[in-house]
Amino acid sequence: MFTFWLRVAVFLYGTASLAILPAVLYDRRGWRKIALPATIAAVFFHFISLTEMLVAAHHTRPVNTHETLSLLGLLLACAFLLVYARYRTASVGMFVLPIVFLLVLAPAFVHGEETFHQPMVRSGWIFLHIALLLAAYVALFVSLLASVLYLWQERRLKRKSATGTNHWLPPLETLDQIAYKTLLIGFPCMTAGLLAGSLMAQESVGPGYFLDPKVLLSFAMWAAYSGMIFIRRNAGLRGRRVVYLSSFILLIVLTVWAANQFSAVHRFGTP
Repeated sequence: MFTFWLRVAVFLYGTASLAILPAVLYDRRGWRKIALPATIAAVFFHFISLTEMLVAAHHTRPVNTHETLSLLGLLLACAFLLVYARYRTASVGMFVLPIVFLLVLAPAFVHGEETFHQPMVRSGWIFLHIALLLAAYVALFVSLLASVLYLWQERRLKRKSATGTNHWLPPLETLDQIAYKTLLIGFPCMTAGLLAGSLMAQESVGPGYFLDPKVLLSFAMWAAYSGMIFIRRNAGLRGRRVVYLSSFILLIVLTVWAANQFSAVHRFGTP
């Protein structure tokens, strides 16, 4: 029964991970009413699951990998709730909640316990995973393009060149908003795509999923992407430095695609 409660917690953590994005990135307070209750409920079911797991194993502390991952995820989730209770900021949850989701995947979906029995359901998850990540890549490319055009327009204005082939470029503020807004659109898509892929791969491959090179690079790509948004939002970064950051993220994306050729996880057959 503890596996069932943990899977309920996984679902709630996933819901909270997605809801926290608009709450933090767009300052939509309504989404906090979903993210925070979902996190609290997830912690409740997670605690019940961990307690039943330890009781069933007849020991009072975690002794194997699954129990340790479950406890670590619970502690991280509780830490986020404590930070929110003290400082009333949900920004930490944007990073903590997806990590908690990934940590409890292994204990919740042990390799060999199949969950996607229907081919149509599994194919749907694969399509969702690919579509969301492609949308994130497109948003990143548009953001990089807008940043490059920002540099071009800035250079034209400094030279006071009112004529020429680049008179059609919009104002700097418009280009900056395009670059920033597309990042904000792409980040939820990337997060949701990685969560969908993690759930599907965990069910098919098991804990070895976390050792796959493409998966590790994907997590690095997500971390770099979120770091760039954080830097842009808090440091007011513009111009050349934004282009450098966007180019760095795009390089990681290309590396992830190249690593796919050597990935064990992304070679499991579709039904």
